Amino acid sequence: MTTPAPDRFGLRIDAHDQPGVLHDLTGVIARHNANISSLEILESTSSGISRLYLEVDWPADLEALVADLQKSPTVVSATAEKSLQKIYGKRIIIVGGGAQVGQVAIGAISEADRHNIRGERISVDTIPLVGELPLADAVRAVGRLPRARALVLAGALMGGEIEKAVREVRQLGLLVISLNMAGSVPDAADLVVSDPVQAGVMAVMAIADTAKFNVARLSRRVF
Repeated sequence: MTTPAPDRFGLRIDAHDQPGVLHDLTGVIARHNANISSLEILESTSSGISRLYLEVDWPADLEALVADLQKSPTVVSATAEKSLQKIYGKRIIIVGGGAQVGQVAIGAISEADRHNIRGERISVDTIPLVGELPLADAVRAVGRLPRARALVLAGALMGGEIEKAVREVRQLGLLVISLNMAGSVPDAADLVVSDPVQAGVMAVMAIADTAKFNVARLSRRVF
């Protein structure tokens, strides 16, 4: 018999912007045997208050955890929220030239809508960029983005440092789809798709739990 995975919740905390705040917060969370899955400092205000967002895997009493956080001398307020995983879900990131990015987004958004209606949660993020180094930086940064599951590279020519970055993020488990373009990036990607709309569709199908598409079972990687 398998043990069910604990629920994941978000915690929005306003705390005094001072040394030791994270130590205090993580101490409270650890005492409740909750595991922190992500943490982000959203902003620090001019009044000396920092707003933090944490997601925790929570096996017991969420209300008791929030109550103890509110008792901490460093905390101004603490509230429980639905996790971003439940609201926005898995993320597809589309990077490259503006025209190609837009076409990939059409396919990805249309396909994501079909799966989200059936209970899936997939969101699509885009950024048009030009230049080898800015693109390489963007590819590497996807490996640090929370909930990112797939990256689509949309352009006419990519290689060099971008190829190196693609190979690095694939080692982190990120699915990389490339348009069929000039340069060495297609050689480094998991899938190469000629039609940008189809590339967006396939990216969604590859990460959706409500789809039966499995990249590992494909007999070829260029379409």
